Amino acid sequence: MWDVVTCGLELNGTRSPAFYSHSSDEGALVRKDSDKVQSNLYSTSCAKLPEDHPKDSLVSDMLIDSFGRLHTYLRISLTERCNLRCQYCMPADGVELTPKPQLLSTIEIIRLANLFVSSGVDKIRLTGGEPTIRKDIEDICLELSNLKGLKTLAMTTNGITLWKKLPKLKECGLTSVNISLDTLVPAKFEFMTRRKGHDRVMESINTAVDLGYNPVKVCCFLEIGSSVSFLENFFEVNCVVMRGFNDEEIPDFVELTREKPINVRFIEFMPFDGNVWNVKKLVPYSEMLDRVVTQFRGLRRLQDHPTETAKNFRVDGYTGTVSFITSMTEHFCAGCNRLRLLADGNFKVCLFGPSEVSLRDPMRSGADDQQLAQIIGAAVKRKKAAHAGMFDIAKTTNRPMIHIGG
Repeated sequence: MWDVVTCGLELNGTRSPAFYSHSSDEGALVRKDSDKVQSNLYSTSCAKLPEDHPKDSLVSDMLIDSFGRLHTYLRISLTERCNLRCQYCMPADGVELTPKPQLLSTIEIIRLANLFVSSGVDKIRLTGGEPTIRKDIEDICLELSNLKGLKTLAMTTNGITLWKKLPKLKECGLTSVNISLDTLVPAKFEFMTRRKGHDRVMESINTAVDLGYNPVKVCCFLEIGSSVSFLENFFEVNCVVMRGFNDEEIPDFVELTREKPINVRFIEFMPFDGNVWNVKKLVPYSEMLDRVVTQFRGLRRLQDHPTETAKNFRVDGYTGTVSFITSMTEHFCAGCNRLRLLADGNFKVCLFGPSEVSLRDPMRSGADDQQLAQIIGAAVKRKKAAHAGMFDIAKTTNRPMIHIGG
């Protein structure tokens, strides 16, 4: 059992948790002074200490689970609202939205983000819903990018309005962008999203390239995870692959990487409430890879970061890269470093697990940062070693993706 005690650090006028590492020799807690090396912190982690990881980095016990995994990546859903109605994300008849008074305010988002970053989180990704529909999105990015210790501020977006907001967002500190695009055919786009807008998404991709985001990540329904320097600008495109809908477009997406610094990420179709998941629609990683290998010579596997969710490749001579997110057929739970803060203030330690705990309610009841840290730490300690598997996940009640945050 890991105990939370206090040390002399201050967070918003309250004392923060002490920073700990776990001794692999004796299995006991070893308290470290804040100015000392904590390489032992990684000794029980499923991920090895990266060569480029700062040797004096600190991670609070709040962020370490019972399996030794360090959670330094926080995904924050800014809204449940979206300007698309993607079939894998939202039921055809829509979802009931949380009343606005029950959503986190901007001040509450920044306060919680500061607590996580002060405790060791160095990457934040803004999600939704669609985060760019927030009128104060630039202000949120500016506040978050100024948090001491944050290295990467990323966003996952559908790209509908990104093209006109990205220049300002970059000025406000947004360092990494993921755009979700599941087809290169406008008619299919309208069918999948139940809305028009394919041309605007393509314009957003081109805008990101022109602004120097490198790589630009284009995702076909796969979740993105990448460790990058705060000074670099990354762009990815996410593509969720569904049999009989867009699986024949895999080579066309790979071609996007020939001349442009785009990272295309193919995502296995995942089950969530209301998205009518069926294993027959799932195109497994092995099959997707076979299709790419068959049509593209010189496909090389790249070295992945220990906490990377994707398997990364590059075609010889191509500028960009191709990745596969294999959540269903080859999960990556052992190296998971991700936590989620939902728009309604609920805290979720696993995308596929139904367990949630409210941070909004205790915060509004007067809880200080130390008390919030204890709630967070307890939830992290309860995180399981791995998700239940795609068939059990499909039978488990969970929220629609629009509520959880992409």
